[in-house]
Amino acid sequence: MQNITFDNQQIIPSKVVYIGRNYVAHIEELNNEMPENMVIFNKPNSAISAELKYFTPECRFEGELCLLIMDGQIAGIGLGLDLTHADIQNRQKAKGLPWERAKAFDGSAVLSEFIPFNGNIEDIHFQLSRNGVLTQEADYALMIYKTQEMIEEISSFMTLEDGDIIMTGTPKGVDTYHPDDLFEMKLYEGETLLLETSWKVQA
Repeated sequence: MQNITFDNQQIIPSKVVYIGRNYVAHIEELNNEMPENMVIFNKPNSAISAELKYFTPECRFEGELCLLIMDGQIAGIGLGLDLTHADIQNRQKAKGLPWERAKAFDGSAVLSEFIPFNGNIEDIHFQLSRNGVLTQEADYALMIYKTQEMIEEISSFMTLEDGDIIMTGTPKGVDTYHPDDLFEMKLYEGETLLLETSWKVQA
């Protein structure tokens, strides 16, 4: 079982729950339809990784704010990359088939450590740089669905176990990546830096 680090302790999430199409600019850059309802999908524990691996030239990264859930509430926050086999996803979508082959493969949920959080979630924003160039950035106000809406909607049909992770969607700027690329992410509350992490792509 794959672990994450929360407040210097090892936690085993049962799953990672993703909110898709949660930023308008990202929907537009991929020419997707605006969803009528919240788009939700899961990745299993086996998808979790602390390392960013290179898979194929079509594999795409998506930077996201991550929430650690305890007792049905946000206990901690972190950062992560949602990896997608874009070519496989496009084929699956064209046939009306599920996305697991494109989204839920081993190593596809790249996560930072998590830190306790009891501040104002509305003041949260993050930045993602690749090889020193700002690639993605987003703040809470840009989310279509806010964090409490996510928790309520997910919990309406699926149990959020203690230690589960919600990844809240990606802003515009998704792209493919290459071996030895260096990704750096920073998480802020207002002007205060809460967390920073980095991953170098392993070939």
